[in-house]
Amino acid sequence: MFDLIKKINDFKISRRSFIGWTSAIAATTAIPVGRGLIAKAETNIGTEAAGGEGIWKTAACWHNCGSRCLNKVLVKDGVVIRQKTDDTHEDSPDFPQQRGCLRGRSQRHQVFNADRLKYPMKRKHWEPGGGNKELRGKDEWVRISWDEALDHIASETKRIKNKYGNESIYVSSDDSDDIRTVMATQGGYTTSDGTISWGAWLYTYDMLGVGEGLYVNGINDRLDLRNSQLIVLWGANPAWSTMGSVTYNYLQAKKAGARFITIDPLYTDSASVFDADWVPIRPGTDDALALGIMYTLLDEDNPVTNPLVKWDFLNKYTIGFDKDHMPEGADPKDNFKDYLLGTYDGQPKTPEWASEICGIEPSKIRSLAREIGGTERVALLTGWAPARINHGEGWVQAFSTLGMMTGHMGSSGNMTGVSCWEYAGNMGPKLLKGGGSGLPSIENPVTNVINENEIWDAILNGKFLQKGEGERKVNIQFIYHNYSAHLQTRSNIPRGIEAHRKVEFVVTNAYALTTNAKYSDIVLPVATQWETEGSVKGGNREILINWSKIVEPLYESKSDQQIGKELLKKLGEDPEKYYPISEKQQYFNKLAGSTVVKENGVDYEPLCTITAKDIEEWGVEGTPQQGRIPLKEFVDKGIYQVPRKKGDNFSFIAYKDFIDNPEANPVSSESGKFEIYCKALNEASKTAFTEIPPIPKYVPKAEGYESTFEDWNTKKKGKYPFQVFNPHYLRRSHSTFDNVPQLREAWPNPVFISGKDAKELGIKDGDTVLMSNEHGKALRPAKVVETIMPGTIGLPHGAWVDIDEKTGVDKAGADNMLVGYIPTGLGTSGYNTARCNVEKWNGEPLEEDVNWEQRIIKFK
Repeated sequence: MFDLIKKINDFKISRRSFIGWTSAIAATTAIPVGRGLIAKAETNIGTEAAGGEGIWKTAACWHNCGSRCLNKVLVKDGVVIRQKTDDTHEDSPDFPQQRGCLRGRSQRHQVFNADRLKYPMKRKHWEPGGGNKELRGKDEWVRISWDEALDHIASETKRIKNKYGNESIYVSSDDSDDIRTVMATQGGYTTSDGTISWGAWLYTYDMLGVGEGLYVNGINDRLDLRNSQLIVLWGANPAWSTMGSVTYNYLQAKKAGARFITIDPLYTDSASVFDADWVPIRPGTDDALALGIMYTLLDEDNPVTNPLVKWDFLNKYTIGFDKDHMPEGADPKDNFKDYLLGTYDGQPKTPEWASEICGIEPSKIRSLAREIGGTERVALLTGWAPARINHGEGWVQAFSTLGMMTGHMGSSGNMTGVSCWEYAGNMGPKLLKGGGSGLPSIENPVTNVINENEIWDAILNGKFLQKGEGERKVNIQFIYHNYSAHLQTRSNIPRGIEAHRKVEFVVTNAYALTTNAKYSDIVLPVATQWETEGSVKGGNREILINWSKIVEPLYESKSDQQIGKELLKKLGEDPEKYYPISEKQQYFNKLAGSTVVKENGVDYEPLCTITAKDIEEWGVEGTPQQGRIPLKEFVDKGIYQVPRKKGDNFSFIAYKDFIDNPEANPVSSESGKFEIYCKALNEASKTAFTEIPPIPKYVPKAEGYESTFEDWNTKKKGKYPFQVFNPHYLRRSHSTFDNVPQLREAWPNPVFISGKDAKELGIKDGDTVLMSNEHGKALRPAKVVETIMPGTIGLPHGAWVDIDEKTGVDKAGADNMLVGYIPTGLGTSGYNTARCNVEKWNGEPLEEDVNWEQRIIKFK
């Protein structure tokens, strides 16, 4: 092992070299005609590099960045010495290469970083029952053996469940987690759920009848995007937040003649690339803007001379727009049209009314209404960010209703919905599907599910609201973290730290000293996906990527599954009962079970041709099969991509079946129609946190724009006058990669502040500023720009928190230091509803975080 580490160090690339390389790549890929040039320079034949300089293998790029790209590594003498991306075919708009970004290209600096955890370890002052729990996060670490670590975890699991019950064990990770399997065998565990990235879309979409809109079926595919005349990107910045071919696909729509509008607090790189008309808006006020637009549509509509409202669409496909189309039993006065007009509440939702809230001039709101309503083919596309707010359900309702009112749904070039993650700008059923592992699923006997706005309060106060039921009591005494980054990425880090210092036992499996790990009692070193057998993952709907092991697990790290098996043994269980097949067999099963759509666009066939010889060489169980591509070829190439072309059988128009025949193809709502008045949503909220109106209504957001004022009527600014939003940033994928020095240098982590606000506060570019509110305090260097809405600051999401224990100030600028833990509506996490004070820091200025000491554990 030490020879391998020495080899890795010998092949080390400097940060400066890395930045020059990635900058050159970025400069080339910014010019669409040059996309294929880099690939040609790195072409290889088969898997062997030219001149016998090593073997190219497909490596995992497993992070949740919002896409999936091809990540190839050159392995020589067991060491990764280079990386590249997709060069498997010629690049073209219809058949684009799946090119990696700077994060994927930096992957080897993550896997082989100096801060990798090498051995199991425990807190020096930990003992069964917690020891000195206040030292979590600041204690020394002691190296221990795997046997000792697993013995401690098994012993504490038994002690805590026997003393407090299985409900006292909280496992934070996702459903596929091996630790969940382990704890399920012991009688179960409490878990949590939340809207995380999706915001209010997650709990509302199916009730409104836009049920296909969350993941795959809410907007049209990328080839049809080229038929749109106007593309509105509302709170969406694919150039930063969705890697892969998404931005390139949008550029094809622009080339075909589409014009772009971006509605966002920040002038984004996407706005620049697409030459978009930028409409700056205050965070959390998007629904007010939508209401102002819809009032204008109604006010200026003339069916003969200026048709802006699609009445036929509303009458045929929706319920609740006006009093004549209300559901049975509903009060006709509660219809949406009368709310817009202010018939009963006395407040018409005019552009002037909306402007006071969202900050956009009334004339611009009217202009937007005329463009959206007066253009024949419009793509109304939103990211998840505008719905990641307190009381976010109203935005989902208003945005969806705007699409219904203008009829921009269900036809070529017309679409209204979420354009985000790996489905951004390209929705429809998957053309390739990965196979399953073949492992049995294990049910969790415990039914406790805590909303993620309440996790830390539930631990500290012993109660929570069980969805659809009411209050339950709980006594969490054991936290086990695996895949998740809950302490870092959920609301209010200081409250989370307090909760971690209360319980009796905290364990984390991690590859580096993450925030979860830092505040734990025992930490187990986990192998990365470069060190495990392999897997098959989808990306956009047209690709399936396969990766395999690159190196053996470094140091004493083990795979998640190995850890689960070893822990089961310590708990007196037979691992073979729950893991009856090897990890290699699971990998093979995923390959063998992968399917690809046939030319008819409906049926599927096996992707891989597998021979008896393949099965013998792999040393696994299986059955020969005929598929689209030989197994070895798929493993060597690492990707299969379905070619696309205009007029093929793979195109997709969202809701077309419903629009063509609504009776035969109802949507997911109770009525089978799009519900502008949604009784189910209103009823569900009555057993949740705050009541949601059945129609789109503007509700001031908890800790939103209105709360920045001491007095709303006089507009006297309050204690926390700045709104905070957290753009996803190219340095990280959520919080992943934030420990990579090369990315820290390439993408510093400032707070963006407007020139107007900076001048008033006496802040210059580069000054260290203090952001503070009742939840927490954080420092960052200011980046003074003219491209952000005054009164707002942009604090990039995901910096690894680094708190000064004496002052409570986080010098890293973690966004969740400032986000409150406020459950509203159905339980949406309100990450983009925060406000704070901003002032020039009087202490020592911050050193660039690339120069900070890495979290390298050195044992005495």
